[in-house]
Amino acid sequence: MTATSAHAEPPPHPTLSPEGRGQPLLSVNNIEVVYSDVILVLRGLSLAVPPGQIVALLGANGAGKSTTLKAISGLLRTEDGAITRGEVRFAGEPIQALDAGRIVRKGVFQVMEGRRIVADMTVIENLRLGAFTRRDRAVGADIDRVFHFFPRLKERTGLAGYLSGGEQQMLAIGRALMAQPKLILMDEPSMGLSPLLVKEVFAIIQQLNRELGITILLVEQNARMALQVASYGYVMENGKVVLDGTAAELANNEDVKEFYLGGSGERRSFKNLKSYRRRKRWI
Repeated sequence: MTATSAHAEPPPHPTLSPEGRGQPLLSVNNIEVVYSDVILVLRGLSLAVPPGQIVALLGANGAGKSTTLKAISGLLRTEDGAITRGEVRFAGEPIQALDAGRIVRKGVFQVMEGRRIVADMTVIENLRLGAFTRRDRAVGADIDRVFHFFPRLKERTGLAGYLSGGEQQMLAIGRALMAQPKLILMDEPSMGLSPLLVKEVFAIIQQLNRELGITILLVEQNARMALQVASYGYVMENGKVVLDGTAAELANNEDVKEFYLGGSGERRSFKNLKSYRRRKRWI
């Protein structure tokens, strides 16, 4: 497990080898993100996501997790944000200059925080919307596949706005599947859900990864659940990665337990912990 400085490359992921086998599907290299030309949010952030893996991105509110996903998916422009330094590469190609539609066509789809389904459209219409950027229109088989993973949605024939919170989250993930993605960026999939539904949604995330081989970068406040399904994780503070390691290493780290897994009953910031042994490397 390592701590990284604001402008340093992250250490190799355990599944990456010096010989180049298992190169990351996604690599974010030392990026800075600015909003409205003045507000610096990401400060030299780097991370890597190997193909076929679930990687968790953890951190307190305001750490820059959602901004990281928007930087990858090309959605910064909708909020007057921009990558001003660094590079985002997907399948070996730089994508930071592409618009969101072209990034989706390359195989990256973001499931937004708060689900963002279209309430006055039906389930089927929402699913077809997910296939909007596809050049082919043979989406029937893909809708059937969504219903295979989410059989409850097949029973819902009315407007999507009348679905429960858990069903809306399932629809948002199903809409992502309609784009035939190689990588899904998930932003807070457990938000607003009951503990039982949280378990169900995370079980589905694991199933999609296991059965379809879809790579997932998961932003999640429920760190305990995220580390149960992920193989690797990064911890963010103040727009940069301060800690990373395998999911098991992070789950067993005493500081992570205290700050993010409820070990002390209080969530605090790494920056206030003077005894943290790697603190001088990243402040």
